[in-house]
Amino acid sequence: MIKLGVNIDHIATLRQARKENFPSIIEAAAICERSGADSITVHLREDRRHIQDEDVYNLKNSLKTKLNLEMAPNEEIVKIALDAKPDFVCIVPEKRQELTTEGGLNVKNQKSKLLNVVARLRKAGIIVSMFIDADVEQVFACSDIKADAVELHTGRYAKFFRENGINSVEFKEEMRRIFEASQVAIKEGLILNAGHGLDYDNVRQICKVSGMNEFNIGFSIIARSVFTGLGMAVKNIKKLINGN
Repeated sequence: MIKLGVNIDHIATLRQARKENFPSIIEAAAICERSGADSITVHLREDRRHIQDEDVYNLKNSLKTKLNLEMAPNEEIVKIALDAKPDFVCIVPEKRQELTTEGGLNVKNQKSKLLNVVARLRKAGIIVSMFIDADVEQVFACSDIKADAVELHTGRYAKFFRENGINSVEFKEEMRRIFEASQVAIKEGLILNAGHGLDYDNVRQICKVSGMNEFNIGFSIIARSVFTGLGMAVKNIKKLINGN
């Protein structure tokens, strides 16, 4: 059964819009947990546009499930991760001007730096994942730096699903890349996760990828929750992932 990690960054985005102490991400995380989330994901960005340092510590101390911290391989953020000790860390690329993470990390081109970061995090007992595009060479690079897991960036998958449809050449080619990268990840002994752009319409197709451990989904759940409530939004996508 594929697990569900719920990204609650956009609860913090709403809070930070007025610099208030509500809506509470602690309360949001608790609702997600009660509704079937297997883990809670937050991205501590260098510009602190939504999640703040104290959020990471407060979530770590309050969660009943697992905390997944998305972060750039920035020394300041690495030190926070080593101190807070989330259950998982997912290393992602980060640009100041982007609305959201635009693509996967180029692990192959910065193996030396990432090898050091991964070693330090793993020594602290943190499971380390690399957020990469569905590219076999990147998967091998993740294995080379001794990462525990990969999270395949599904942005192109979501885009082609929405704009071209599942019978299009573009969508089929992206699915081929995802299947191929997934098979290599499993053979290399890496935990296989996926995320970005997954929603209530497209998630069923990617559930067909064998060996998938967890999906990390945020924006579509938070957007749906405006109309249905957060608990129901989590329950509904959990049902889709479980084939109901």
